[in-house]
Amino acid sequence: MENYFNRQIKLWGLNTQKSLQDKHIVIVGCGGLGCSLAYALGTSGIGHITLVDFDEVGIHNIHRQIAFTLKDEGAKKCQVLKDIILSKNKFVKVTAIDGTFEDFVKQNNSNIDLILDATDNLMVRKNIDDYAKSINTPWIYGSVEEFHGQVCFFKESKFDSVFSIKDRTPQGIACPIVMQIASTQANLAIRYLCNMSVKKDFLNYIFYDEDGELIIQKFGLPKE
Repeated sequence: MENYFNRQIKLWGLNTQKSLQDKHIVIVGCGGLGCSLAYALGTSGIGHITLVDFDEVGIHNIHRQIAFTLKDEGAKKCQVLKDIILSKNKFVKVTAIDGTFEDFVKQNNSNIDLILDATDNLMVRKNIDDYAKSINTPWIYGSVEEFHGQVCFFKESKFDSVFSIKDRTPQGIACPIVMQIASTQANLAIRYLCNMSVKKDFLNYIFYDEDGELIIQKFGLPKE
């Protein structure tokens, strides 16, 4: 293990690296954000990763969902991601839940250290927030479309006190911004799991303006 995680051990030490083996994270959604999160965190040393998604790979997914290839069309997204993680890392347990987040909640009996939102549905995010609060577990929200996205580490703030819960049709999207938002989520996740400081209940709005400048705005959220 020390050889495999050599560069990370140089970053945060052997004891911290070993502590990751005891962590369990849940990635809800195995599409664009979920694929990038699986790549970023699947080989980090986290001991147990649960992937939740009911969907199959479609040809229209592949350009921005970096884990999938043309031969994966029609396959279950959660199973493809599980196989990829296990092909890269022998120090991890991966559980693939072929179902909805509600299905996962009904059958889960494991302790969870962190939940990562990789969905595109406001109601599911509200349900994640409610469940996370009920088990006293933080979660990381991520959303992306066009050339902008949002990320927030939720601990005390309530999702539905910040966002209006309603159905909406996502706009166009390209792969790079998806990877950028997922990378921000993954960095917050790994810092938290390594017991480093993380700014909680702050919404990070990341976007490119009309001149192509990268802008990051931060907003403190009300707490319950």
